[in-house]
Amino acid sequence: MMRRRGRPGLVGMAARTAVVAGTATAVSGAVAGHQQDKANQAYEAQAYEAQQQQAAMDAAAAQAVANAQAAAPPPPAAPAGGGSDLMAQLNQLGTLHAQGILSDEEFAAAKAKLLS
Repeated sequence: MMRRRGRPGLVGMAARTAVVAGTATAVSGAVAGHQQDKANQAYEAQAYEAQQQQAAMDAAAAQAVANAQAAAPPPPAAPAGGGSDLMAQLNQLGTLHAQGILSDEEFAAAKAKLLS
């Protein structure tokens, strides 16, 4: 029997096409799977980072509230009637306001209370 030399026959061509198509499908599926895995890992990393930032912001806010409560001075005592005592208290209020311990509103309220 004689064998054909040269190009493959119809069955050989169909077999080769099937192998190429199957390989391409397998490779494309693997590439898509790897891309999906990378996207999932990136999403999880971003979600974890956002969670850590939120926890840090919550801790900073709690610390700021605690510091504000601890730094708030008790209201100044009412003057006993001495003029120099009033000046000393006004100077103390001015110092607290300049240091940033008293806000503008707190300073104005305390000054009005002393002067009334």
